Amino acid sequence: MAFASGKKWGLEHAVFAGATAATIFGAVTGRERVQQVAKPLIAPALATRVLRRRDDLDTADAALLVAGLAAATVGDVFMIDPDVDARLRRGATSFGVMQTTYSSLLIRRGAKPRRAAVLPRLGAWAGASTLLHAKAPAVAKTLTGYGALLGTTATLAADPALAPDASDVAGLPMPNRGDRRSWLGLGGLLFTGSDGTIVVRKLFLRGEKTRAVAEGAILASYAAAQLLLVEGMIELGRHARKRMG
Repeated sequence: MAFASGKKWGLEHAVFAGATAATIFGAVTGRERVQQVAKPLIAPALATRVLRRRDDLDTADAALLVAGLAAATVGDVFMIDPDVDARLRRGATSFGVMQTTYSSLLIRRGAKPRRAAVLPRLGAWAGASTLLHAKAPAVAKTLTGYGALLGTTATLAADPALAPDASDVAGLPMPNRGDRRSWLGLGGLLFTGSDGTIVVRKLFLRGEKTRAVAEGAILASYAAAQLLLVEGMIELGRHARKRMG
């Protein structure tokens, strides 16, 4: 069965989906205890996926993915309460480690920055940095540094050469079922959108209900981004290993 084989979907995906749903529910309804239980399971579920597919990956790719997801788990714990500046800074630092491992893997697999991907991300990063320094100086330096690392990952993930058979719209490979490498670009875009919403929520949203809804959107897009990136990088590694025989 494909479900049990781990090639398409596995039990770890069920854990991932359940943990994601519970985390979003906890955030939107203000049940922090639910988040404390569920959120730390999101990244480990994907790390389990990596370990189950380790025969399709070389050692370095598997190590980078597991290390990145370990850092993401630490970041997830800190980000359960993103309204505390110290926790937000620590969460961003942890996710910066994750972005570095993801970028390293993408570079190992030949990803290169393309102008169509660089320019809009550079503009968004500069705009967010300016707003943060003006309105939230306590976290501006950390989030600006993290944003540069995120932008690097998202730019590399959007390289059309990583998924040569995928259609390309405005410099972004379009996801398809046949090749999970095509999921990388959308994963990077969703990660950027998720973290951009964190900035919007912090700087501009004041109503409790509005902030809770925004947090739910942040978590949903974050989880989707992680799934798309991890599955895409596993497939990227599998193709590379297959070419090497």
